[in-house]
Amino acid sequence: QVHLVQSGGGSVQAGGSLRLSCAASGNTRSSQYMGWFRQSSGKEREGVALIYTQDHSTYYADFVEGRFTVSRDDSKNTVYLQMNSLKPDDTGIYYCAANHLLGAWYRIGGGSFRFAYWGQGAQVTVSS
Repeated sequence: QVHLVQSGGGSVQAGGSLRLSCAASGNTRSSQYMGWFRQSSGKEREGVALIYTQDHSTYYADFVEGRFTVSRDDSKNTVYLQMNSLKPDDTGIYYCAANHLLGAWYRIGGGSFRFAYWGQGAQVTVSS
């Protein structure tokens, strides 16, 4: 079992920046990667970014367009999502998720990944 606690988020104007954090506890060694997702009002949850546990390699959805950076601090068991040049379309609830071999499949960009554990979500609001 992996427990995820998120922090960060908030409200910014277009062009601004925010950073989200996701602290993991429990059996974190079972997760090969962690991801970030978002859900806007009236839309399905969509994958944003992913980072692998072993080599910290990253993977992004096309709409990120170089504006977001996912990273992790293994000493703190924490994953971050730095979001720059935010747009109103980035508004939504952002969730972190941890992989499990038996988790459900979700798409991030052109790939499919399995996630089983979810953070509580953080609201991001970008005004024009």
